[in-house]
Amino acid sequence: MSSRQRLRLVLVLGSLIAIGPLTIDMYLPALPAIAADFQTTSAAVQLTLTGTLAGLALGQLLIGPLSDAVGRRVPLLAGIALHIVASVLCVIAPNIATIGTLRMLQGLGVAAAAVVAVAVVRDLFSGAAFAKLFSRLMLVMGAAPILAPTLGSGLLRWSDWRGVFFALAVFGVLLVTVAAFGLQETLPPARRRHGGVAATVRDYGSLLRDRTFVGLVLVAGLAMAALFAYVAGSSFVFQQQYGLDEQQFGLAFGAGAVGLITATQLNVRLLRRYSPQRILVTALAVGTAAGLVLVAFAATNFGGLAGILAPLWVVLAAAGLALPNAPALALSRHGEAAGTAAALLGAVQFGVGALAAPLVGMLGTGSVAMAAVVAGGMVAATAVLLIVVRPGRLAEVEPDPVAVAAY
Repeated sequence: MSSRQRLRLVLVLGSLIAIGPLTIDMYLPALPAIAADFQTTSAAVQLTLTGTLAGLALGQLLIGPLSDAVGRRVPLLAGIALHIVASVLCVIAPNIATIGTLRMLQGLGVAAAAVVAVAVVRDLFSGAAFAKLFSRLMLVMGAAPILAPTLGSGLLRWSDWRGVFFALAVFGVLLVTVAAFGLQETLPPARRRHGGVAATVRDYGSLLRDRTFVGLVLVAGLAMAALFAYVAGSSFVFQQQYGLDEQQFGLAFGAGAVGLITATQLNVRLLRRYSPQRILVTALAVGTAAGLVLVAFAATNFGGLAGILAPLWVVLAAAGLALPNAPALALSRHGEAAGTAAALLGAVQFGVGALAAPLVGMLGTGSVAMAAVVAGGMVAATAVLLIVVRPGRLAEVEPDPVAVAAY
């Protein structure tokens, strides 16, 4: 693969990956306003985030096997179209229950972009090469959360929260155009899997019998839960507890995403010297320690807002190292069913995230609640890695980038 082809691939897949964080994060500055508009509780509004994550999880379970059977492009374009329709309907939604339902449909649509992007990378790369390219894509995934609240805050200056959903619909239209003309089919008919529901059940059964794969998927899911606890709680913590306005919140939220971006790009350099499993173990250890410090600072209000932001930055940086490597190690074991494996990975990540979001609201939406769930995710991820996966038993992946197919 030439440098130009690789760059084009990163740009197209990056655009696909960006729609997920934008859909999740762009309306975060508006959560308090939505609660006030519909005269409902913060926990009820956070359930709309849960709806999105649940749609992402369910959608990937369905779309992953479908993409293995019919190819990547058709499910991708259909999913983005569903996202566009759901975004438009959110603009005219009459109540919070309708918003929650439509957000789930948005999640189903976004799932197509998420699972297809990962499956395409696995179609073309494996092992360390997968981790390196995925780290490049994490740059987009990290930049999107920085831009999303800022874009949302900017829209709220001249529009209400409904304008955010209109903007998501416009982005969907642009994205479906990019996907239609910029992404070739990466799964030829000869490599597609057939057999219908029975074959899908067999594929999932085979994946679930692989203890190492399941453990790595849980590690990625629990690390993602820590991120979504931050996403769900940050707007209430920063705006209501510490008094930041919508624009200041966008800056504070973006500061955390900088740590994620920096770590994902550092991961590319680290992979030249260290194995993915070594990076994963170290990142989770650091993230767990930072999470426990975050809980202590939140409980004692040590350092005020700075005392919350500093350990959060470290946790997000640790997640930025863990998230490319756990999927790389997991998916390198099942290249024959990349779409199904990526679907199960994504479903667990967003499914666990869907549980983390309302948990923050149930515990009170304050800094202690957010910190407890963030730290809990990192602690649990580390425990699963050590007890279930057992890092010493992980097979080494190839140390050098190797393209397994031409794009």
